[in-house]
Amino acid sequence: MTISEPIILGLEGTAHTAGVAVIQGKQILLNESSTYFPPQGGIHPREAANYLAKQFPKLIEKIFQNLPFKADKIDGIAFSQGPGLGPCLRTTATVARAVSLKLNKPLLGVNHCVAHVELGRTITPANDPIVLYVSGGNTQLITFLNGRYRVLGETLDIAIGNALDTLGREMNLPHPGGPHIEKQAQRGKDLLQLPYTIKGMSFSFSGMVTAAKKLIANHSISDVCYSFQEYTFAILAEATERALSCTKKGSVLLTGGVAANAHLQNIIKEVANEQDSSYYVVPRNLAGDNGVMIAFAGTHLLNSGDILPIQKSQVKPRWRTDQVKVRWIP
Repeated sequence: MTISEPIILGLEGTAHTAGVAVIQGKQILLNESSTYFPPQGGIHPREAANYLAKQFPKLIEKIFQNLPFKADKIDGIAFSQGPGLGPCLRTTATVARAVSLKLNKPLLGVNHCVAHVELGRTITPANDPIVLYVSGGNTQLITFLNGRYRVLGETLDIAIGNALDTLGREMNLPHPGGPHIEKQAQRGKDLLQLPYTIKGMSFSFSGMVTAAKKLIANHSISDVCYSFQEYTFAILAEATERALSCTKKGSVLLTGGVAANAHLQNIIKEVANEQDSSYYVVPRNLAGDNGVMIAFAGTHLLNSGDILPIQKSQVKPRWRTDQVKVRWIP
């Protein structure tokens, strides 16, 4: 760490998690978060936004109380500007503007998807990888080319995390469904037939969710979970293998909340090995949404001079990965 490296406060709040972190360079100084778990069903945007509104003041106060320096040493305020749930994004942006004005520090609008990628590039040796980004709201194959992160393939309907949560709710598993499906799948024995939809490097999961729901009545939950994981992860593996083969990239990076799944990690690692590519995955404790990734991406924005005027800090619920100008990579 050098003196010239900026200190960034990162605020994450695109859906269910309020995350606040302070970083300098590649060093995580402080990291706090709080996650909303709906009492039943999926995430209601307004209820999640209300939760974030209550949690952000507590988390920021805790962060500021534990800073090893005065708050005015912070060089920039980064926040998740999009994509995400509109009410949650607006709540987070309001908090970020308030802190920016209070400390008189630059505001930095971060793309949530790019932040997941930059997290992996910062804390792993991955340099120019094929990125498999898997989360509740996004599933994409990404690589860098000519000043932008290009989407080589993506879900044509719902993200893998959303698919896992939807199936989990049908089986009365707690939210989020992914970790509970992973545990159930470990006890599964019979591979049940499900539809397999992939088009080039893009894929679809909604039909598989519908088909899996129909299997619940006549098969064990463990077998349904096992089969669903095998089919969905096989699709992701095939698409990743095709991306590696076509681009000749020397590494693959697995990031996003679903990257915490150990079975998916093993599958993608095997794909990388077969393609003579290096394999990297973000640590489990940083796989989900967090303020650290927003702060890392915010560092790049500050160093590139991409300061966001408050009057132009409207949120972008549908902000795509490939719409971001990546000025910090040569």
